[in-house]
Amino acid sequence: MELVTVERVRAAQKVLSTVVRQTPMEHSRVLGDWHGGEVFLKCENLQRTGSFKIRGAYVRMHGLDGEERSRGVVAASAGNHAQGVALGASLLGIPATVFMPRRAPLPKLDATRGYGADVKLTGESFDETLAASIVFAQRTGAVFIHPFDHPDVIAGQGTIGLEILDQVPNVGTVLLAAGGGGLVGGVAAAIKGTRPDVKVVAVQAEAAAALPVSLGTGSPVKLPGVRTMADGIAVAKPGALTFRHVRDLVDDVVTVTEDSIARAVLVCMERAKQVVEPAGAAAVAALIQHPGRFAGPVVAVLSGGNVDPLLLMQIMRHGMTAAGRYMTLRLRIDDKPGSLAGLLSMIGDLGANVLDIEHTRISETLRIGEAEVSLNLETRGIEHCAELVAALRGAGFTVLR
Repeated sequence: MELVTVERVRAAQKVLSTVVRQTPMEHSRVLGDWHGGEVFLKCENLQRTGSFKIRGAYVRMHGLDGEERSRGVVAASAGNHAQGVALGASLLGIPATVFMPRRAPLPKLDATRGYGADVKLTGESFDETLAASIVFAQRTGAVFIHPFDHPDVIAGQGTIGLEILDQVPNVGTVLLAAGGGGLVGGVAAAIKGTRPDVKVVAVQAEAAAALPVSLGTGSPVKLPGVRTMADGIAVAKPGALTFRHVRDLVDDVVTVTEDSIARAVLVCMERAKQVVEPAGAAAVAALIQHPGRFAGPVVAVLSGGNVDPLLLMQIMRHGMTAAGRYMTLRLRIDDKPGSLAGLLSMIGDLGANVLDIEHTRISETLRIGEAEVSLNLETRGIEHCAELVAALRGAGFTVLR
């Protein structure tokens, strides 16, 4: 199958003209200062259904003929693709069945049902859910809507690239989260077909980085497992067609840590006022982890904002810890009156706030006359954490962690 051309992406843009919104492009001074050049955020988290997925799903279903539409469509997804298929099918009057894992987040489950799809909760893992959807398609004749590996899907996602070129004409680099490769492949097709000088960079979570391995071997490789908070890009193997787009059109693939992803979610929330899911923040994580690496102006695509509030709370805590805003200390003090009060007074004078404390005098690791204290502190950043530890050690406290 041939690579998607910019002409095909432009055709997809016409199909989507009354369906999706041209999402905002926001300038980020904070990330620009961090990176050392101009940075813009393409806010696909504000797209209909909360992610870019509606673009490719709608274009794919719009291309079905009358007989295919009558058979209905089926998809498998843990969230964003499910919602894109559900809304797109509803707009086109096509019956839709969506298979989701049994433990799919409740907000994504309710949203998919709210868009009109028949949701079937099947399997503990996405692979089990996907297998069940394929069996359903074979049994019923429903058309399977692949989340990334189809030319219409790739073309639909590529319309983001056309919008970027229109909104930031002098763009130097575009950063995009990459799982299966439909988004980065489509955007690369649009940009390279118009402005081949613009760099397109795929960003993957370190624990779900199938592209570097696949590019190294020359064909799609399936990872033995993936484990990342960024479930939207937790894909063990790129598609055959999307892999070719990445291989031929994408300039670079970078990976980011879980800490960087969590910090990116926090930065988007605090400084850009954007609610972004972990996968949606991967492009920002690349700026945080690799400052100065990318030619500017840089556009980082916030690909989705569908995050479970409970997960968001955990991510925010993780991100604040990674940024040095929370700190856990374990240290030994003299077991005598006034020692604990003196420790807490010093911590307060150093500008840290005690969130909780645990004090014990009984442990096989303690000597007579010693006590151990564990503290969770609210701090002002990584440098402040280092200053705290240095000051405590200078005052004679034994800091264990």
